[in-house]
Amino acid sequence: MTQPHIVGVRHHSPACARLVAERIRALRPMYVLIEGPADFNERLDELYLPHRLPVAIYSYLSSDRTHRGSWSPFAEHSPEWQALQVAREVGAAVRFIDLPAWHDAFSRMENRYADVADHEHEERAEAYERALTEKLSVQGRDALWDHLFEDGCDEAELAQRLATYFDNLRGQDPGSQGNQAREAMMARWIAWAMAQPGEPGRAQALVVCGGFHAPALARLWRGLPGTLPETPQPSAEIRDDDDEEESRADGPQAPLRFGSYLVPYTFKRLDAFAGYASGMPSPAYYQWMWEHGPEGAAHRALQQVMQRLRDKKLPASTADLMAVHLRAQGLARLRGHDKPLRSDWLDALAGALVKDALDAPLPWTYRGAMRPGTDPVLVQAMDVLAGDTAGRLAPGTPQPPLVAAVQAELASHGIALRGQLKLDLLTETDRARSRVLHRLAILRLPGMRRTQGPKLAMSGERTEQWSLSEPLEQQAALIEAGAWGASLHDAARARLEDDLRQAQGRIGPLAEGLNQAAWAGLSALSDTLLRELRAAIAAEPRFEALGTALSVLHTLLRHGQMLGMADAPVLRVVIESGFDRALWLLEPPAAIAPADMQSHLEGHLALRRIVADVLAHAQDHPDAQPLLDLEPARALAVWQRKAADSAAAPVSRGAALGATLSLAGRIDDPHAQGESGVAEAMQLLHSLPAPVLGDALTGLLALAREQLASEPAFVAGMDRTVQALDNADFVRAMPSLRAAFAWLPPQERGLLADQVLTLHDATHLSRRTLTAHRSGEAPPEQLAEARRVEDAVFARLAAWGVTLEEEKEKDTEKAPRP
Repeated sequence: MTQPHIVGVRHHSPACARLVAERIRALRPMYVLIEGPADFNERLDELYLPHRLPVAIYSYLSSDRTHRGSWSPFAEHSPEWQALQVAREVGAAVRFIDLPAWHDAFSRMENRYADVADHEHEERAEAYERALTEKLSVQGRDALWDHLFEDGCDEAELAQRLATYFDNLRGQDPGSQGNQAREAMMARWIAWAMAQPGEPGRAQALVVCGGFHAPALARLWRGLPGTLPETPQPSAEIRDDDDEEESRADGPQAPLRFGSYLVPYTFKRLDAFAGYASGMPSPAYYQWMWEHGPEGAAHRALQQVMQRLRDKKLPASTADLMAVHLRAQGLARLRGHDKPLRSDWLDALAGALVKDALDAPLPWTYRGAMRPGTDPVLVQAMDVLAGDTAGRLAPGTPQPPLVAAVQAELASHGIALRGQLKLDLLTETDRARSRVLHRLAILRLPGMRRTQGPKLAMSGERTEQWSLSEPLEQQAALIEAGAWGASLHDAARARLEDDLRQAQGRIGPLAEGLNQAAWAGLSALSDTLLRELRAAIAAEPRFEALGTALSVLHTLLRHGQMLGMADAPVLRVVIESGFDRALWLLEPPAAIAPADMQSHLEGHLALRRIVADVLAHAQDHPDAQPLLDLEPARALAVWQRKAADSAAAPVSRGAALGATLSLAGRIDDPHAQGESGVAEAMQLLHSLPAPVLGDALTGLLALAREQLASEPAFVAGMDRTVQALDNADFVRAMPSLRAAFAWLPPQERGLLADQVLTLHDATHLSRRTLTAHRSGEAPPEQLAEARRVEDAVFARLAAWGVTLEEEKEKDTEKAPRP
């Protein structure tokens, strides 16, 4: 039996692309089999439309439970692209032979063309490459690749080098489960192609695949049946993953969305230094090498780098350019290169143009995003070599339904994607426009930037402003967003649901997501998501995280009619689950950090507001269904226990007591009101040491200022409490007391000042005597601290028999304390 010709390549390597094209022309195979998504085989003609490269096949699978997306990008210097073009030139049948990108084998891969896709087995490859770099005295994987393969050697020698390199890279390693599944699929395609009738003078099959797979495929295809492989169906894959009992409990499954579309791509996305998981770095440089050879690529690279540096006002003189040329030629000779390669030119640029010590490694010696501290000259050089080329699809290229749906929505609402757009949110027309733009923002569509407007959907502000444009990457993003749904409403809802799942029960991100849902008019979410949210919120670890979120969501539930969010089921689920979790978290005693005090009080306020609303609704509509499925009496019981718990934080005890005082009379509970409630508040304050006296008062006033601040008995009790403090305790209590009274609005602080003046028979004075801050005077706490220090000095003098009775009496004379 004849053998298939398997060409292992590095994706986006010009040398490999050159080898593939030469082999196909020389062998004229009947079949050219390419590592690519097999589910795209029926639409291969789309790849032969007159696109401007780079482009990519974007494959996706999306449902209520999962979302996967993967790209298979092509540039002109990609071996896969050359295989497609030259195969048609020689009349070969082309097939993609890899699993579809939505298969489990790609569940953690965003890019099909990975150098070593097998993350579980990279150690062997890294050890081999490390040994080679040390042996050959080169630095980094990319410099090693250029040294071995991009030096312009002839095709026969290149093929031998590649085979040796990939055999040692893979060895006998079976690979991960994902790679084994992919290689099994590709091997079946090879066996099928080898079983087809042939023609004299033509090879039977030529395979183009990642070099990591080549050694395994050479072994695996033997003995396999020559039948046409079946492409796996995504429904089976998902059903195998899900827990059977959970699936039955959830009822009918939502339909799966899956497919593949061509999308425009960019060199910036292709660049390995921008985070692309595979392929070659500096795609613009290698495109120049493909088009013009090493010397032409170097000429264009230097020309554009020097121009960029001059545009950025960075050092780039003619003498510098000459120095770069000399260094590159010297490095090439030292390293045994016939002509300077990419790493030679980059090292020469660094040596000639970087005048200061380096704070970060040279960016071409490692993979991934450039590190902080990289010299600006090197940053600009790498950006030039990455290139700014953006692909464009040919007219008539099939696109997902969402593209036309979005265009229709924009046209029907009169939205042009250019310039500034100011909206009046109180008019129905502009409110509808706002919903469209917020839905596009949920889909992360570039060119949609909200520059002005309220953060909260229920803020009451009436205007927002958007900056709209159509950047090059917008078309690709819109096509990729088609994975989420066929209409703008459905796609935005599916993307939002996925965002809410990613919040993993953290109430803060959930509240932000639901606020975004309100802006976009997306009130109806799936039942599956509601169940997941209810369970996830039960894992929230911090009471303080719940306060602001519950307050915002409760406001949306009760007053979100204009936004379409009033009585939304998702809000009910989150509020009820958050309320229950908040009470559980509030129950045990815990210290409250100063930074958390505000959010802790907001949690009490949100619970109190929800309880009061539920009670008011029950009184006004005694025969109606409860507003929310929660128990006000349970909240009251928790607050009562908290207020009585001496181990609890003072601010929490004060807030708990304040909550019960503010709700007194609304429920069937003989709790304290009026003077009796004041007595409980004073009893709590008297039981606490001076430094935390103000913390408890803060909690009381935050929750029950309407009941306490206007009550003469409370004012008199507080006055007696403060007057009873000695100087040292007064100094310690002052900061927290001032923070507590900050909860009173200016008018109420003025009324409180009037009551204090009345208590001290000083009604002839203005209330501003106590409330105004006089410029040039020290704050009261500083005056109190000065008094404490002075008393300590007098005490030390008295201990040595030195007395200053007149001065001491004068300074320690008692007066009403501020």
